[in-house]
Amino acid sequence: MKITSQMVKELRDKTNAGMMDCKKALGETAGDMEKAVDLLRQKGLAVAQKRAGRSTSEGVVQTYIHAGSKLGVMVEVNCETDFVAKTDDFQNFAKDVAMHIAAMNPVAVRREDIPKDLVAREAEIYKNQAMDAGKPENIAEKMVSGKLDKFYAECSLLEQKFVKNPDLSIQDLLNDLIAKMGENIAVKRFARFQVGADA
Repeated sequence: MKITSQMVKELRDKTNAGMMDCKKALGETAGDMEKAVDLLRQKGLAVAQKRAGRSTSEGVVQTYIHAGSKLGVMVEVNCETDFVAKTDDFQNFAKDVAMHIAAMNPVAVRREDIPKDLVAREAEIYKNQAMDAGKPENIAEKMVSGKLDKFYAECSLLEQKFVKNPDLSIQDLLNDLIAKMGENIAVKRFARFQVGADA
Protein backbone atom coordinates (compact mmCIF):
# COMPACT_ATOMS: atom_id res chain seq x y z
CA MET A 1 0.00 0.00 0.00
CA LYS A 2 1.23 3.49 -0.86
CA ILE A 3 1.76 5.70 2.19
CA THR A 4 0.51 9.19 1.29
CA SER A 5 1.57 12.46 2.89
CA GLN A 6 -2.08 12.90 4.00
CA MET A 7 -1.88 9.60 5.94
CA VAL A 8 1.38 10.68 7.55
CA LYS A 9 -0.16 14.05 8.50
CA GLU A 10 -3.23 12.34 10.01
CA LEU A 11 -1.06 10.01 12.10
CA ARG A 12 1.15 12.90 13.16
CA ASP A 13 -1.95 14.88 14.26
CA LYS A 14 -3.17 11.89 16.28
CA THR A 15 0.12 11.07 17.99
CA ASN A 16 2.40 14.15 17.85
CA ALA A 17 5.16 11.78 16.71
CA GLY A 18 7.84 12.91 14.25
CA MET A 19 7.15 12.85 10.50
CA MET A 20 9.66 10.06 9.77
CA ASP A 21 8.44 7.97 12.73
CA CYS A 22 4.86 8.26 11.42
CA LYS A 23 5.89 7.28 7.90
CA LYS A 24 7.86 4.29 9.22
CA ALA A 25 5.00 3.16 11.50
CA LEU A 26 2.51 3.32 8.60
CA GLY A 27 4.95 1.35 6.46
CA GLU A 28 5.33 -1.33 9.13
CA THR A 29 1.53 -1.65 9.57
CA ALA A 30 0.64 -1.59 5.83
CA GLY A 31 -1.15 1.74 6.23
CA ASP A 32 -3.43 0.62 9.09
CA MET A 33 -3.94 3.86 11.06
CA GLU A 34 -5.02 2.23 14.36
CA LYS A 35 -2.16 -0.28 14.34
CA ALA A 36 0.28 2.55 13.52
CA VAL A 37 -1.01 4.56 16.52
CA ASP A 38 -0.55 1.48 18.77
CA LEU A 39 2.95 0.88 17.38
CA LEU A 40 4.02 4.47 18.08
CA ARG A 41 2.56 4.29 21.60
CA GLN A 42 4.49 1.05 22.27
CA LYS A 43 7.70 2.66 21.07
CA GLY A 44 7.00 5.65 23.30
CA LEU A 45 6.54 3.34 26.27
CA ALA A 46 9.83 1.55 25.48
CA VAL A 47 11.70 4.87 25.31
CA ALA A 48 10.06 6.01 28.56
CA GLN A 49 11.16 2.83 30.35
CA LYS A 50 14.75 3.23 29.09
CA ARG A 51 14.92 6.79 30.38
CA ALA A 52 13.15 6.18 33.70
CA GLY A 53 16.29 6.03 35.88
CA ARG A 54 17.80 9.30 34.68
CA SER A 55 17.89 12.34 36.95
CA THR A 56 15.35 15.12 36.40
CA SER A 57 16.66 18.30 38.00
CA GLU A 58 15.34 20.86 35.48
CA GLY A 59 11.76 21.72 34.62
CA VAL A 60 8.96 24.20 35.26
CA VAL A 61 6.31 25.10 37.77
CA GLN A 62 3.16 25.71 35.77
CA THR A 63 -0.07 27.28 37.04
CA TYR A 64 -3.68 27.20 35.96
CA ILE A 65 -6.31 29.58 37.30
CA HIS A 66 -9.89 28.71 36.34
CA ALA A 67 -12.26 31.43 35.11
CA GLY A 68 -13.60 33.36 38.08
CA SER A 69 -10.38 32.87 40.08
CA LYS A 70 -12.00 30.46 42.56
CA LEU A 71 -9.87 27.46 41.57
CA GLY A 72 -6.14 27.26 40.92
CA VAL A 73 -3.44 24.64 40.43
CA MET A 74 0.36 24.63 40.63
CA VAL A 75 2.23 21.66 39.19
CA GLU A 76 5.97 20.89 39.01
CA VAL A 77 7.08 18.96 35.93
CA ASN A 78 10.75 17.93 35.75
CA CYS A 79 13.07 16.98 32.91
CA GLU A 80 16.81 16.42 32.42
CA THR A 81 17.84 19.65 30.66
CA ASP A 82 16.91 23.32 30.64
CA PHE A 83 16.72 23.08 26.82
CA VAL A 84 13.76 20.64 26.95
CA ALA A 85 12.09 22.63 29.75
CA LYS A 86 11.89 25.64 27.40
CA THR A 87 10.30 23.77 24.46
CA ASP A 88 6.68 24.43 23.51
CA ASP A 89 5.83 20.72 23.76
CA PHE A 90 7.09 20.53 27.34
CA GLN A 91 5.39 23.79 28.36
CA ASN A 92 2.11 22.74 26.75
CA PHE A 93 2.23 19.37 28.52
CA ALA A 94 2.73 21.14 31.87
CA LYS A 95 -0.20 23.50 31.10
CA ASP A 96 -2.43 20.58 30.09
CA VAL A 97 -1.56 18.69 33.28
CA ALA A 98 -2.32 21.76 35.45
CA MET A 99 -5.68 22.24 33.69
CA HIS A 100 -6.43 18.51 34.01
CA ILE A 101 -5.71 18.60 37.78
CA ALA A 102 -8.13 21.53 38.15
CA ALA A 103 -10.85 19.57 36.33
CA MET A 104 -10.31 16.06 37.72
CA ASN A 105 -9.02 16.72 41.27
CA PRO A 106 -6.62 13.75 41.66
CA VAL A 107 -5.48 12.79 45.17
CA ALA A 108 -1.82 12.10 44.29
CA VAL A 109 0.57 11.81 41.33
CA ARG A 110 0.95 7.99 41.61
CA ARG A 111 -1.15 5.28 43.24
CA GLU A 112 1.73 4.63 45.68
CA ASP A 113 1.42 8.24 46.91
CA ILE A 114 -2.26 7.98 47.88
CA PRO A 115 -2.46 8.08 51.71
CA LYS A 116 -2.66 4.55 53.16
CA ASP A 117 -5.47 5.48 55.58
CA LEU A 118 -7.62 6.67 52.64
CA VAL A 119 -7.01 3.38 50.79
CA ALA A 120 -7.78 1.36 53.93
CA ARG A 121 -11.03 3.29 54.47
CA GLU A 122 -12.12 2.67 50.85
CA ALA A 123 -11.23 -1.05 51.12
CA GLU A 124 -13.30 -1.32 54.32
CA ILE A 125 -16.33 0.30 52.62
CA TYR A 126 -16.04 -2.03 49.60
CA LYS A 127 -15.70 -5.09 51.82
CA ASN A 128 -18.75 -4.11 53.90
CA GLN A 129 -20.76 -3.54 50.70
CA ALA A 130 -19.84 -7.01 49.43
CA MET A 131 -20.61 -8.70 52.77
CA ASP A 132 -23.96 -6.83 53.03
CA ALA A 133 -24.80 -8.15 49.56
CA GLY A 134 -24.28 -11.68 50.97
CA LYS A 135 -21.09 -12.47 49.01
CA PRO A 136 -18.76 -15.18 50.36
CA GLU A 137 -15.43 -14.00 51.83
CA ASN A 138 -13.28 -15.07 48.82
CA ILE A 139 -15.62 -13.33 46.34
CA ALA A 140 -15.74 -10.23 48.56
CA GLU A 141 -11.92 -10.05 48.52
CA LYS A 142 -11.87 -10.18 44.70
CA MET A 143 -14.54 -7.47 44.54
CA VAL A 144 -12.53 -5.27 46.91
CA SER A 145 -9.42 -5.75 44.77
CA GLY A 146 -11.29 -4.80 41.58
CA LYS A 147 -12.93 -1.75 43.18
CA LEU A 148 -9.60 -0.60 44.64
CA ASP A 149 -8.03 -0.75 41.16
CA LYS A 150 -10.84 1.49 39.90
CA PHE A 151 -10.34 3.81 42.90
CA TYR A 152 -6.60 4.08 42.13
CA ALA A 153 -7.34 4.84 38.46
CA GLU A 154 -9.72 7.64 39.49
CA CYS A 155 -7.49 9.16 42.21
CA SER A 156 -3.99 8.80 40.75
CA LEU A 157 -3.07 11.61 38.32
CA LEU A 158 -0.96 9.42 36.02
CA GLU A 159 -3.72 6.81 35.71
CA GLN A 160 -6.56 9.26 35.10
CA LYS A 161 -8.00 9.60 31.60
CA PHE A 162 -6.90 12.92 30.11
CA VAL A 163 -9.78 15.38 30.29
CA LYS A 164 -9.17 16.64 26.71
CA ASN A 165 -8.83 13.12 25.24
CA PRO A 166 -10.30 10.24 27.31
CA ASP A 167 -8.63 7.68 25.00
CA LEU A 168 -5.31 8.55 26.67
CA SER A 169 -4.21 8.55 30.29
CA ILE A 170 -1.86 11.21 31.66
CA GLN A 171 0.81 8.45 31.73
CA ASP A 172 0.24 7.89 27.97
CA LEU A 173 0.75 11.63 27.33
CA LEU A 174 3.88 11.57 29.47
CA ASN A 175 5.28 8.52 27.64
CA ASP A 176 4.62 10.20 24.28
CA LEU A 177 6.44 13.35 25.43
CA ILE A 178 9.41 11.34 26.75
CA ALA A 179 9.66 9.53 23.39
CA LYS A 180 9.49 12.81 21.50
CA MET A 181 11.97 14.70 23.69
CA GLY A 182 14.37 11.81 24.30
CA GLU A 183 14.65 12.68 28.01
CA ASN A 184 13.24 11.41 31.26
CA ILE A 185 10.32 13.61 32.30
CA ALA A 186 8.35 13.35 35.53
CA VAL A 187 5.37 15.02 37.15
CA LYS A 188 6.88 15.74 40.57
CA ARG A 189 4.06 17.25 42.65
CA PHE A 190 1.02 19.46 42.53
CA ALA A 191 -1.20 21.61 44.73
CA ARG A 192 -4.84 22.41 44.02
CA PHE A 193 -6.54 25.36 45.70
CA GLN A 194 -10.27 25.99 45.74
CA VAL A 195 -11.90 28.94 47.48
CA GLY A 196 -13.98 27.73 50.40
CA ALA A 197 -12.71 24.13 50.24
CA ASP A 198 -10.88 22.52 53.16
CA ALA A 199 -7.14 22.02 52.62
